[in-house]
Amino acid sequence: MNIALIGYGKMGKLIEQIALEKGHSISVIVNSSNPIENQNFTNIDVAIDFSTPSSAFHNIKFILSKGIPVVSGTTGWLNNINKVRGLALKKETGFLYASNFSIGVNLFFELNKKLSKLMQNHSEYKASIKEIHHTEKLDIPSGTALSLQSQITRNIDIESERTKNIAGTHIVNYDSEIDSISISHQAHNRMGFAQGSLIAAEWIVDKKGCFSMSDILKIN
Repeated sequence: MNIALIGYGKMGKLIEQIALEKGHSISVIVNSSNPIENQNFTNIDVAIDFSTPSSAFHNIKFILSKGIPVVSGTTGWLNNINKVRGLALKKETGFLYASNFSIGVNLFFELNKKLSKLMQNHSEYKASIKEIHHTEKLDIPSGTALSLQSQITRNIDIESERTKNIAGTHIVNYDSEIDSISISHQAHNRMGFAQGSLIAAEWIVDKKGCFSMSDILKIN
């Protein structure tokens, strides 16, 4: 499989490492020194986007317009996601966005949905979300925290913290005067995100339409 990497930071380099170990080729790398317009996408099977909020929309549109499927994990640009989905359908190619590609996080999402339903009739519990990430993470709150928030059927605040050497921690808490209920996910490193994005790229290469990690994991 010939892969285009859109973004070549820590995540991009880790995806490259895993892809090469699995026998794939990294044929195009796009970053600030190598603009997307200067690249040759002729033999590309799929693109994996971990760029920046300011560049993601342009990059994804550029690649989809060539009929190449895109897997994107960049957050902070989702006000334009419906335009991207429309373009993918128009070009009859595949697009998959995930705020988090970790298998564990996507299972955590399902726990969050279930707990939210169980708590619907218990207004005595105040719900909250806390997310902790490394200081290099640009978007606040994280895309994963926003996904968790959207799954909860009540108004809920998100507390964000940035500190060194934290790959990503998310905590959903329900607190009452009597007790507290918490579920959490802690990433030990970026490996789960990189592995999940490559699984998504392998899966979508022959697909047409717009998808999520739930489609890959066959959830619901």
